[in-house]
Amino acid sequence: MSSKKDDRPRPGDSITPRKPAKVQFASTVLQLEAFVVLFAALALYGLRDTGYRPGLLVLDSTASLWVVSGVLAVVLIVLSRMLTRPGGFVAGSVAQVPVLATGLLLPMMFLVAGIFVVLWVMALRLGGRIDRERAAYDAEHPETAPNA
Repeated sequence: MSSKKDDRPRPGDSITPRKPAKVQFASTVLQLEAFVVLFAALALYGLRDTGYRPGLLVLDSTASLWVVSGVLAVVLIVLSRMLTRPGGFVAGSVAQVPVLATGLLLPMMFLVAGIFVVLWVMALRLGGRIDRERAAYDAEHPETAPNA
């Protein structure tokens, strides 16, 4: 049975770099938003027999509903993988607008999308803070810092 001290890296050990927390958090939010968009489309699809009509005429047909929501979900997934590239976080922030706009189709989505916008902002702020604290710790303890 090994103790915790045995699991700690020793000077000279190869330590793999960590994925930035900001990227991990923001990517998770975008991926979850993609699922939320698809579930909202499913709810709209289910409401079609009740006589409910979305506020936007462009999504009056079933096919247009699935195409628009499918494209938005794919864009969110793609953006979640592009956060490490320049402009990735800006594109993710811009993608919050159409997610919030789904509230025009299904009013409850204003609340759900609003919660995800708050999660997006928190992911950017807290993830950045964690990354700064990790960098400060690694600067103080270079013997356990990951190899770049």
